[in-house]
Amino acid sequence: MRHAILTCVVAGLLACAVGANAQAPGTPADGYTVHVLAPHYVDGKVMGPFHHYCKVIAPDPKIVCQIYDSTQPNAMMNQVEYIMAKKLTRPKVSRESWNKYWHDHQVEIATGRVQVLDLPPDKAKEVADLVATTDGLIYSFDFKDGLPTGKAGNPQAVGHKPMTEAQYKASGGK
Repeated sequence: MRHAILTCVVAGLLACAVGANAQAPGTPADGYTVHVLAPHYVDGKVMGPFHHYCKVIAPDPKIVCQIYDSTQPNAMMNQVEYIMAKKLTRPKVSRESWNKYWHDHQVEIATGRVQVLDLPPDKAKEVADLVATTDGLIYSFDFKDGLPTGKAGNPQAVGHKPMTEAQYKASGGK
């Protein structure tokens, strides 16, 4: 009898906690719901495809993606991508830095390797069209034996093409 009462109390507390969380204010982790699949150029080779779970932070657009190797619930996040409107990046990022770290999503999407998942085709196209107006910067976290090493790198989009000075100036960059 005592065990049954304790079980009911614990179940009631859990129900209260779930109910409280349902009414609690959101967290920064909420909203990573746009699912995109794309390969990256990592350490000199094409790897992936990687699962991007993206959230629009601001309408410029500014978008952040958590990136995983799989869709398993316990998959470890191993990359982050910052996606920023070209009108924000090109005037502020040097061509040398852009060529090394950033990539043009219009070029990446044109390769046909990017897939917007879990949306009807018309909505997926809207997402792709919006993202085509942006540049991306990826950070990849190094792991060894299942543990992060503290090292990070900057993979590139497959299809990235460095720009000449003239091309960069024409695109709105410095």
